[in-house]
Amino acid sequence: MKFRARQFEFRFPRPALVMGIVNVTPDSYADGGKFLDSNAAVKHALQLVKQGAEILDIGGESTRPKAKPISEAEELNRVIPVISALKKKIKIPISIDTMKPAVARAALEAGASIVNDVAANRSDKEMWKIVSKFCAGYICMHAPQTLHAINAKKNIVVEVERFFRERLKKLNAAGISPDQIVFDVGIGFGKTVEQNLELLASLLRFTKLKRPLLLGVSRKSFLGKITGAGVNERLPASLACAILAIESGAQIIRAHDVVETAQAVRMAEAILSK
Repeated sequence: MKFRARQFEFRFPRPALVMGIVNVTPDSYADGGKFLDSNAAVKHALQLVKQGAEILDIGGESTRPKAKPISEAEELNRVIPVISALKKKIKIPISIDTMKPAVARAALEAGASIVNDVAANRSDKEMWKIVSKFCAGYICMHAPQTLHAINAKKNIVVEVERFFRERLKKLNAAGISPDQIVFDVGIGFGKTVEQNLELLASLLRFTKLKRPLLLGVSRKSFLGKITGAGVNERLPASLACAILAIESGAQIIRAHDVVETAQAVRMAEAILSK
């Protein structure tokens, strides 16, 4: 199995990739405001690369519950200077975390290689046309049409698998090869705590789709609801989920804490290889 993102190609099985998070925002739940300044964001991103990140995920708009939407112009102003600067300094893929096709296009023109789309349930094809044109990687995340609308009665595992299979067909019809696609079950997006746990317990099921699986749980609120830990005290719970994901066949772990995540992932892989 391989994952292609423009000039980059990863062949699995191989050690799992750690994706470092860079939020160029004032209001993200875990680190809002710390890296809103583009110079601070670039410095932080370079530090994540030194710590072991093999992909950087740059986002300019918070997707936490009740976050205020921002304009296309504001999002571009936040992320493009960061991507442009990083492109000159690093040799790993840059992912743009956005729901806006115009932002994705500008980011790809500036040097990004992956589009991380939390709105992959979209009905229009503009984002997919852009991904196809640039031969970019595409992270297809499950979420309801309204990102945080919860339906507690859904069989969430069946729903997510159905969504992924349906998206594969639509993305292929839009000119996106399966080799460009990564799936993300969307932990925390429109799901109850119980549904999040059900998905984490069922990750192995999604590997049947023969596409890389990304897990993004770092510091998320459901961890706090289970453990009582504050937003910056959730590293142990985040690592527990990451290790279980590796055991279940996940290939990419999205994280704020790259050093700790990389160590946990490598240790889990070393044990599982025996």
